[in-house]
Amino acid sequence: MKIYNTLTKKKEEMITIEPGKVRMYVCGPTVYNLIHIGNARPMIVFDTVRRYMEYRGLEVNFVSNFTDVDDKIIKAAIEEGVEATVISERYIEECKKDMKALNVMPATHHPQATLEIGSMLEMIHTLIEKGHAYAAKDGTVYFRRKSFAEYGKLSHKNLEELQGGNRSLQVSGEEQKEDPFDFVLWKPKKDGEPYWESEWCEGRPGWHIECSVMSKRYLGDEIDIHAGGEDLVFPHHENEIAQSEAANGKQFARYWMHNAFLNIDNKKMGKSLGNFFTVRDISEKYDLQILRFFMLQAHYRSPLNFSAELMDAAKNGLDRILQAASSLQYFMQNTKKEQMDDQEDLLWKSADAFRIKFEEAMEDDFNTADAISAIFELVKWSNTNTDASASKALLQKVYDLLKTLTDVCGLIIEKEEEILDSQIEALIEERQNARKEKNFKRADEVRDELLSKGILLEDTREGVKWKKA
Repeated sequence: MKIYNTLTKKKEEMITIEPGKVRMYVCGPTVYNLIHIGNARPMIVFDTVRRYMEYRGLEVNFVSNFTDVDDKIIKAAIEEGVEATVISERYIEECKKDMKALNVMPATHHPQATLEIGSMLEMIHTLIEKGHAYAAKDGTVYFRRKSFAEYGKLSHKNLEELQGGNRSLQVSGEEQKEDPFDFVLWKPKKDGEPYWESEWCEGRPGWHIECSVMSKRYLGDEIDIHAGGEDLVFPHHENEIAQSEAANGKQFARYWMHNAFLNIDNKKMGKSLGNFFTVRDISEKYDLQILRFFMLQAHYRSPLNFSAELMDAAKNGLDRILQAASSLQYFMQNTKKEQMDDQEDLLWKSADAFRIKFEEAMEDDFNTADAISAIFELVKWSNTNTDASASKALLQKVYDLLKTLTDVCGLIIEKEEEILDSQIEALIEERQNARKEKNFKRADEVRDELLSKGILLEDTREGVKWKKA
């Protein structure tokens, strides 16, 4: 299995610290709003990486954090007039709902920054003791960049050139730094902000320190894979390396994986451009399995362009796979032949080529685009070589192979039991009664249950209307 390592800029054979086990950390979202489709790409990509490694029989300890203290969270809390924890807890739950809808497996651990403050203070203290950090007069603690000789090894940036341009970007308090590239580990509180006690001041942690600490706690001083979007390479991941290796005296991560950006109609996504979409927005127009399938049709290191036309094409492609699976199930229910004969045995052996092609693609830096091509070839083979005259044993083997390969991609081919109109109406009535009784928790549960079954509710002046997605 080969991984393209951002650190070395080449593909390398994956050799784990512990044989048969993988320690993997993926930077998660900052929870101040619903996640957008740009957030969804690394979630889908690295969930698929995890699924393939587990398919290979590896035990994966998969850690992905929630940043639950941040300027954006505090801003949202002030605007609503609530505590910051209200915002973060709300959107952690909403994020988990979207992840479930995308068929992203829960992480082994989902740590939250605010629950790890004590460990952050310990690491900062260690960095100061070792001469890698210092406290300014106002209590801000900075990492001393020049104390870490290998700073810049991940991003491969010429820091001296960047330093010249950085001087014009300084903000209030920057004059306390020994060097423009020194970065914040701890900062003093501002009025109305959440804060924690420390030996330097009442304050809160910088963004970079949280991932170093949570990775160390749940995975150890050294990990196998650290992953995230390419926008995190500098400065976030660069700073993580500096902190972790300076504090622990060991290589932080063996392999660094980064997915490329997602563009919208060939433009960078942004609210100012009117092309900003949350996962929830997309769920109103498409089954989120289509979004997942769309994301995996490109290699994770390739830029990906999102458009309605490309999503429609992805829907058609996914429908071909689902139709093949449905046909196999139909044939199994209607065939009168139970066991494979010699001819079918030879036929089945030829189908194994698609599994090999799928695995070769995934072994080569998780090339999901080529892996999906192998699935399409299996579908074409199945459509050509199976019908109701085939044996149940052969049909089951083909179906199981198709299901195994699509499971690795997080695609669901098994039909769920269809919900009847009468059941929908009964649930809507239950939701209405719950709202009248001000049992909003149950009302939300019913709405989410219907949404998970592909039923969209709309509250109108004429009452509640529903439609199938």
